[in-house]
Amino acid sequence: MSFFFKHIGLDDTRLEKYMRRHTSEESPLLKKLYRETYLKIYHPRRSSDHFTGRLLAFLSCMIQPQNILEIGTFTGYGTLCLAEGLLAGGSLHTIEKNDEIEPFCRKWLDQSPWQSQIHLHIGDALQIIPDFNIQFDLAFIDGEKSEYSSYYKTLFPKIKPGGFILADNVLWSGKVLEKQIPGRDHYTRGIMEFNELIRQDQRVEQLLLPVFDGMMLIRKIKD
Repeated sequence: MSFFFKHIGLDDTRLEKYMRRHTSEESPLLKKLYRETYLKIYHPRRSSDHFTGRLLAFLSCMIQPQNILEIGTFTGYGTLCLAEGLLAGGSLHTIEKNDEIEPFCRKWLDQSPWQSQIHLHIGDALQIIPDFNIQFDLAFIDGEKSEYSSYYKTLFPKIKPGGFILADNVLWSGKVLEKQIPGRDHYTRGIMEFNELIRQDQRVEQLLLPVFDGMMLIRKIKD
C-alpha cells in the first residue's frame, strides 16, 4: 500500500495504521499463524497479512464460492481467509510448489474449521491444474511471478462464466512503471506481461486495486 500512498502525497505509515485500526480483527488462529510464519519461515513477507487477508475473506464471502483454487499456498494464511466464504459442502484446492513447507502449512490448515474442505496439493500448478475435473467460482494467483501468464491460461478454462480470478503483487513494488527491465529480472517481466495479457483479454473485465502490492480483480464474462 505504501507505494500508492507516496504517489498521492499522503503519510503512508499513519494512514496505513488508521486503515488497519478500522478494519475487523483477524482470528486468533490467523494471528498465531502469522506470528509463527515470521519466527520460523524463510522469506515470511511472502505471506498475506491482516489487511490483505481481510480483503480476500470479504471477496470470498461476497462471491460465496462452491469451489476455490489457490496457486501459492505458502504457510496457508491466505488459504484460510479465502475459506471463510466457502459454501457448505464446498472445496478449496490450494497448490504449493515448495514441499519443504508442507508440514508447517498442514499444521495450520488442520486446525481450521475448514479442515475437511481444504485440499493441499504439492507440486507444479501448471501440471496439477489440467487434471482437475472441477469448475471453480474463484481462483487466487499468488505463485511464481514469472509464471502468472501461464497460470492464467491454464486455469481459465476451469473458471465458471461469471467466476472471479484474483492476482496478487501486480504492482510489484512499483517496478511495473520502469521503462528498462534488466534481463535477469524475470519476475518484473512476468508481472508486466500478465497485466498486459489481462488488459487485452476481451473475455474478462478487470480492476487493479492499489492494495498492499497491487491486487487484480478479474471477472470472466465469456469463454
